[in-house]
Amino acid sequence: MKIDVWSDVACPWCYIGKRRLEKALEAFDGDVEVEYHAFVLDPSAPDSARPLDEHLRAKFGDRVEEMQAHVTELAAAEGLDFRMADALAVNTLDAHRLIAYARRQGVQPDLKERLLRAYFTEGRDVGDHETLANVAAEAGLDRSAVEAYLASDEGAAEVQEELAAARDIGITAVPTYVVDRKYAVQGAQDPATFLRVLEQVARETAQ
Repeated sequence: MKIDVWSDVACPWCYIGKRRLEKALEAFDGDVEVEYHAFVLDPSAPDSARPLDEHLRAKFGDRVEEMQAHVTELAAAEGLDFRMADALAVNTLDAHRLIAYARRQGVQPDLKERLLRAYFTEGRDVGDHETLANVAAEAGLDRSAVEAYLASDEGAAEVQEELAAARDIGITAVPTYVVDRKYAVQGAQDPATFLRVLEQVARETAQ
């Protein structure tokens, strides 16, 4: 079975959903491949990093504090340490290029996890090439090879194709999970919901 996930490293619900899906996979009796695809949650994010709080207040006003507190509480229930006051809003296209590179190197899940942690827990600038190279090395990739990759435009067309694919199949919000190209599950669903979908697809495949 394969799950294609459209998500963004700047999306708190994508990190929460990742944890919940992982819990469902632990309970599921079967082999599942998870592959991540690009989606830009906030096209207005700046090319140069700025405090996320500042960026969101310009868009949503005083609601930001309540929104941040709510998502931080839900993240904590999944064992995630969100430090939203430290997070930096920044364009994530290069992060998505790196995720595409990691897929070809066989370490995409590890890199995805490290990028999410870098953004939501460590307050690192995931739009900065040096930071991305450091995160990639932490995920087991060759740092010098990643530096050369990021310095080129390699992977840019691949990311644009993934963004276009999301539009073509009607994805307007993330996370979105497409299971065996049959079922689309939107949002950071609870593990029981993910598990029911996996078991249903498994039964249909067996029949």
